[in-house]
Amino acid sequence: MNKIAITGKGGVGKTSIAAVLSILFSKEKKVIAVDADPDSNLAASIGFPEPGKIVPISEMKDLISERTEYKNGFFKMNPKVEDIPEKFCPEFNNIRLINMGVMKKGGSGCFCPENALVKTLVGHLLLQRDEVLIMDMPAGIENLSRGTAASVDAILIIVEPDIKSIETARRIQILCKDLKIKKVFAIGNKVTNTDDENYIIENLKDVEILGFICYDNFFRNFKGIISENNISIINQIEKIKLKLGGIQ
Repeated sequence: MNKIAITGKGGVGKTSIAAVLSILFSKEKKVIAVDADPDSNLAASIGFPEPGKIVPISEMKDLISERTEYKNGFFKMNPKVEDIPEKFCPEFNNIRLINMGVMKKGGSGCFCPENALVKTLVGHLLLQRDEVLIMDMPAGIENLSRGTAASVDAILIIVEPDIKSIETARRIQILCKDLKIKKVFAIGNKVTNTDDENYIIENLKDVEILGFICYDNFFRNFKGIISENNISIINQIEKIKLKLGGIQ
């Protein structure tokens, strides 16, 4: 499994889990970590130096104007993006970080040069690159088109033992079916006992659960450093990574 999108309700721990998976995979292969969540914290969670200075792709105005040839309200829908990761995105400890930034929204049929560049780049990363790709998504999979969704090896829905989190997971599951994404899994996070685990199992019967991660105060503020304070959580995520590697 080389192309993994991670999603779920806000606050369930998507970014921390995406960061740890990126770090674990980077010990074996090159990794592209994509921050597609508007509340972008993936760089800090991985441990990138000066994460606040990383400019999102959607805010690189000169690049957007050049690549989309935006002029008089017209622009290219398929801009050149092949060189963007190496030229404009930082690398740290075998992980290249791509912060997509905020996708613009508008009325029906609305599109813009920023969205054209970001969507083309997402497609390139999923369809043309060989690195392991870990994508930290918002509470949904709207960044994936029907064309790019087919190249996602797995969707991981992060859930906690809470009805709102479960409801979000169910909505994501429906979106995945619409896009014909077959490999959809759940990870139970912030569980404190077997009752929490059983609650998630009972309410997500149609989704295979790859594992559970215990609630831990130290892990809430994970910043890329593996220590004795969080090694238990890291080991739990390592087991999930190994399961992903065994799925055909």
